[in-house]
Amino acid sequence: MAPVRTHIVWDWNGTLFHDMDAVLGASNAAFATIGIDPMTLQEYREQYEVPIPRFYQRLLGRVPSQEEWLRLDDAFHDRYLELSPACGLTEGVRELLADWQAAGHSQSLLSMYEHDKLVPLVEAFGLADRFLRVDGRSGPSGGKKAEQLTRHLAELGERVDPARTVLIGDAADDALAALHAGARAVLYTGGSHTREKLEPVGVPVVDTLAEAVELAGRLTG
Repeated sequence: MAPVRTHIVWDWNGTLFHDMDAVLGASNAAFATIGIDPMTLQEYREQYEVPIPRFYQRLLGRVPSQEEWLRLDDAFHDRYLELSPACGLTEGVRELLADWQAAGHSQSLLSMYEHDKLVPLVEAFGLADRFLRVDGRSGPSGGKKAEQLTRHLAELGERVDPARTVLIGDAADDALAALHAGARAVLYTGGSHTREKLEPVGVPVVDTLAEAVELAGRLTG
């Protein structure tokens, strides 16, 4: 099968799935296990970085012990599971995915959220048929996306040309992963990072997913 003109790899958390309230609540629950004061959403977005252990290291002023990291990780995921059902898709997502597909392009989903939890969630929103492939994290949490993206694109094979692929996400790590894999990136300000944290990465930064899709088409057209 010949590659389509442009392929989008979508991020999930903070991009298609508007879950920042759940992320903040879960993060504050994790912070409480090691004595870090709770943050506001703005404070979180100004401080957050990937890999996540480095984020905790900066807040603590030292590297978390293995025991502390496990407590942080468990507390985050337990609270996130409680809060995330109240979250929904980012405004306009259904239409954007449908229109992109109808225009003859392709798209896939790559997330650092656990694969076995991600797939049922995507299916519950009725989005699975929009994607050539849906991949979540299969290993330990807290890592970077570059290797995951390389595997994701390899699995897509000849259907997708990395040079005509754009990753749309909300974190600096999304852009670094795209560059590592020979793809492009557009970063969205509605998720985990402020514009001030995203712009130094050197890729386009937009305030809406509609802008991101329009720009993706222009970047590889």
